[in-house]
Amino acid sequence: MPLDSTPHAARSQSMAGHLLQTPPTVSPNDNNYHVLELFTQDEGLSNIPVVDQQRAIGIINRNTFMSTLARPFHREIFGRKPCTAFMNASPLIVDYLTPITELSFMALEADKKVLSDGFIINLDNAYAGMGLGVSLMQALADQQAEKHRQMMESINYASVIQQSFLQSSRRDMASALDDYFMVWAPRDIVGGDYYYFVKRPDGFFVAVIDCTGHGVPGAFMTLIMASTLKQVLTSHDLHNPAALLQAINQQVKQSLGQLTPEEAGLADHPELNSDDGMDGAFCWFDYASRTLTYASAKTPLFVLEPGADEVHTLDANKKGVGYVGTPLDYQWDNHAVQLPPGSRLYISTDGIIDQIGGPKRICFGKKRLKENILKHADKPMQQQQKQLIDAFLKWQGDNSRRDDVSLFGVHLL
Repeated sequence: MPLDSTPHAARSQSMAGHLLQTPPTVSPNDNNYHVLELFTQDEGLSNIPVVDQQRAIGIINRNTFMSTLARPFHREIFGRKPCTAFMNASPLIVDYLTPITELSFMALEADKKVLSDGFIINLDNAYAGMGLGVSLMQALADQQAEKHRQMMESINYASVIQQSFLQSSRRDMASALDDYFMVWAPRDIVGGDYYYFVKRPDGFFVAVIDCTGHGVPGAFMTLIMASTLKQVLTSHDLHNPAALLQAINQQVKQSLGQLTPEEAGLADHPELNSDDGMDGAFCWFDYASRTLTYASAKTPLFVLEPGADEVHTLDANKKGVGYVGTPLDYQWDNHAVQLPPGSRLYISTDGIIDQIGGPKRICFGKKRLKENILKHADKPMQQQQKQLIDAFLKWQGDNSRRDDVSLFGVHLL
């Protein structure tokens, strides 16, 4: 059936075919040098379908492919080998007439690679093209904007999706830490803050992230960041937070096309339509040495050592991650701090610090946050959480919430 012969009743509803794109394809017999040439020719090309006689058998993701081939000697080793070595061999495949809502459920049930790799669209059981995960999320938002009830249903469902990305972190946090709290409070139903925690036998890794925006746009960015972080962790060491930030910076800038003309290797460059990214703190705590190794992109960390009468603010780099103004080769600094037993560590996004309130309608600020930490330092962390949030809400008063709020605290016993 030709694309333009779809019945009117079907065309009137949003369906997978409306997301159809027709990027260049490769066959299973093409080698990786050919794939590299296609990606090099078009920097906006994010995925390439692998098609064998009108049947799609996989998708090659740009970030995965380029980062793998960039490793020492990988181009020489794999360049002439079939491109199937780097493809996702089990992509989501949907029919052209699949409704967008049904497609979103299928994407949720499928592997999380759908967000980064996209999905295959078939027409009459033959390959027609593909759709992108970002396009699917945008289509859902556009569709729900037509009716308030439908929009709220979509946002509530997006909240389920967003929170599903936090479940493994919550489990590991509860398993690894005895005395801690993690406040995650989006300003709207969904938000732009995100956290990640993973335990290891020799220590734990924690990241607290503040993406551009809040609400639905912020939630889109958290999905992008969560997917990118998961991908980066397959090839980078948790013990090196600065390297993780650098790798994410490179992938986000390339994925969103936020490269300067010099970084893109062009004399001239189209005007950039986006300047999105994240601030965040990445930390590794080693049990044996009790050393906190951290790298921070504009996100404050606070430490209170046992018996101290002052909360110390740890150094942070002044560059965010992924933004146009952050160089592609920018390197964050690793800092190492030895924390004696009984020390308390806090990481906060700017939702608390920048909140307007009080009698003079000024920011809550780092100083006031540290004063409240010190005031309740002798309490268990769960009680501290209540006291800190109560102080924050009292300060906010009748003023509207400005941003998402995330605050992590742990008592390092």
